[in-house]
Amino acid sequence: MTFSNWLEGINVQALSSSAAIVILILMLFMSVRLYVSYRNKQIYRLLIAAISLTVAKEGLLLLSDPGRLSSPWIYLSVAILQIVSFIIINFVFMKLYTGRSAGLKAMPFIIMIMTVIAVAGIQFALIPDWADAAGGGAIRFPALDFYGLIVLFMILLGTRGADLNAKYYASLVVFFAAELARLADAYVFRGQLAWPGLLGLLLPVIYYMLLFLLLFEWVIERLLQTYQSSITDGLTGLYNRRHFQSKAEQLLGRQKGMAIIFCDIDNFKKLNDTHGHHKADGVLKQVAEIMKEEASGIGAAGRYGGEELLACIGIDKVKPDAVAEAIRSRIEKETIVTVSVGFSTTKESKLVPDMIKQADEAMYHSKTTGKNKVTPFKAIARRK
Repeated sequence: MTFSNWLEGINVQALSSSAAIVILILMLFMSVRLYVSYRNKQIYRLLIAAISLTVAKEGLLLLSDPGRLSSPWIYLSVAILQIVSFIIINFVFMKLYTGRSAGLKAMPFIIMIMTVIAVAGIQFALIPDWADAAGGGAIRFPALDFYGLIVLFMILLGTRGADLNAKYYASLVVFFAAELARLADAYVFRGQLAWPGLLGLLLPVIYYMLLFLLLFEWVIERLLQTYQSSITDGLTGLYNRRHFQSKAEQLLGRQKGMAIIFCDIDNFKKLNDTHGHHKADGVLKQVAEIMKEEASGIGAAGRYGGEELLACIGIDKVKPDAVAEAIRSRIEKETIVTVSVGFSTTKESKLVPDMIKQADEAMYHSKTTGKNKVTPFKAIARRK
């Protein structure tokens, strides 16, 4: 048996539909997890519905006669399921990747789905005797088949100017090629050439693989965003208090010496009252960015709470007083505020919570003795 002979008939149909169903079931599993885990229930319900319809379509193809759909009911069901699921799944992915700001409307997609039913009904009425048609060979519904191409063109036009994933555009191109091959096999070559039929059966698998990759990337992005939001402060982007302490513990385990630098923005309440929260938040972000930049490569920065920010740095190769002074100086020069700074090192304590407390005490000393200055904890420890 030659390779081309092996590819003909039920082998290709079974291979194509089986592979598609496996991919679609994986997508369905991911969709259910998204539905359970996230608040945007409606869009994930639509995704589950679209994938379920596609699984049903591929199931019908898997159970149908090889090479042709001899039953008009199966052909009609497959055609309707394919177009409806294609419309819904494209609406879902366009909604996911363009977001709320794009203002994507559901009504055009609803009209396209209603038109599918109308075209199917008209085509059904135009066939005088289905049983005789079925006995004469392959059943075809040209109006429904070519309406599927019209839907594809409408979807392509609707994506103009939208910033969508390259895999999404690739999936539309592959689907378009698959439909052209299928229609060419049915209406032009009428099954006389092997390759259009083979393309019509195998290209959908590539289409589903691209959709799977799109959905998989979306899931990974959501997981990364969820993780990022759990460890960082939403306003400044710095580590939150809990994760900052974890990073400090890790740094302490790697470095021989470490310092905690504690900063508090001077007169921040007055800034809020006189310039408003928006301006104050902007200044807080500026200060946070300076903290992050100065700690980059030697440690990490975090938000302790309110206008209090911290940094943990390794001091094997840098001096903590120099880093603390660089932070203070840059904030004074680059923003409209100043900061009171205190720091503690592993010479005073080997425990991160104690070091944070000591740096806080040193910062408070800076705050109460003139502000806009740096105080090492060892300087006030001697006076106790």
